[in-house]
Amino acid sequence: MFVIAPLLTAVLALSIAASSVEIPSPSITLPFARSLNTQGGTVSLLQHDQARAAALRDRGNAIAAGRLYRRQGSIPVTNEAFSYIAAVGVGSPATTYKLIVDTGSSNTWVGSGTPYKVTSTSVNTGELVSVTYGSGSFSGTEYTDTITLGSLTITKQSIGVASKSSGFPGVDGILGIGPEDLTEGTLTNEPSTEIPTVTQNLYTEGKIPAEIVSVSFEPITSTSSMNGELTFGGVDSSKYSGTLNYTPLTTTSPASYYWGINESIAYGSTTILPTTAGIVDTGTTLILIATNAFNEYKSLTGAVSDPATGLLRITTSQYNALQNLYFNINGVTYTLTPNGQIWPRSLNAYVGGSSSYVYLIVNDIGSKSGSGLDFINGQTFLERFYSVFDTTNSRVGFATTPYTDATTN
Repeated sequence: MFVIAPLLTAVLALSIAASSVEIPSPSITLPFARSLNTQGGTVSLLQHDQARAAALRDRGNAIAAGRLYRRQGSIPVTNEAFSYIAAVGVGSPATTYKLIVDTGSSNTWVGSGTPYKVTSTSVNTGELVSVTYGSGSFSGTEYTDTITLGSLTITKQSIGVASKSSGFPGVDGILGIGPEDLTEGTLTNEPSTEIPTVTQNLYTEGKIPAEIVSVSFEPITSTSSMNGELTFGGVDSSKYSGTLNYTPLTTTSPASYYWGINESIAYGSTTILPTTAGIVDTGTTLILIATNAFNEYKSLTGAVSDPATGLLRITTSQYNALQNLYFNINGVTYTLTPNGQIWPRSLNAYVGGSSSYVYLIVNDIGSKSGSGLDFINGQTFLERFYSVFDTTNSRVGFATTPYTDATTN
């Protein structure tokens, strides 16, 4: 089952659009929670994340080549590990569904757990819809319906209603907030048709002033932790410190079909990944880097691969010798401290680890650099830096937070 954390805060912006749209007070909130999937025992973080990375790369390549994406079952299906769950209302009167907030996909769908309930606002379009993720899949029928996010509503939002799904125990589906391009190929009979996302429709209906989603996470040390805020329409300046810096979306495929950026990574004074393209993704837990960069990181840290967890393992003395990991993004360096590079030690048992060791959250993406998707900055990166996904200006922003240098892990 999923262990659901206390409700987190998600703010919906209602201010006038600007280069960085700040959120006024009082705020309109959408509760959502951090969840840990404990169904079936320990969590297979690496297996989940590498399967997701492969699916993301394959889907982007398929879109770039103009092929309908229908991934076959060559990658093992693994359940979602750690997710951020929003309570989203669908229909009128609304049924509340627990949906994973995902920047790496763009379809919104329900029915994995709680069945979809047809109401007066439900319209069956007659279209078949399906999406395959590294962590599972769903297929079913497209409806349009009223979506409720806090006190705001979206009318005639496209949603998938699952008749079949796998890999999503304990949740009801996904709230997709990735780029619209990712919906291409998901309608079986209209593969070239793109589906407007929830964020797009909020903007189109005048509910938010700009097509922006901002994310604030905090490092976690337990399965029950209030640790985040999702902001639609702008940024919340109370959640970050210093300057909010932006970088344009990458033009390198397949990263360009997601929230893709260019960056380089250095461990101490050694560059382990020269400037290349990758993505920022709330659906990935770890920080994944190209195989050659990972091997160099492993060597420099003195870590060994742990067979029980799949993660890199170091001793306490090796942890004390860890150096900073530097992410250079559009000329700005973001420092991931040694504490930011390790899995929360209080959660070692949940990933099959031992209290005697320290585990690193940097791992192998599963391919060498040059694939067009050479890194994924996942949740463990986002817990240390405020992030802004700005469709209006085709850019992603980052800023330090009070938790950038936290030592809670």
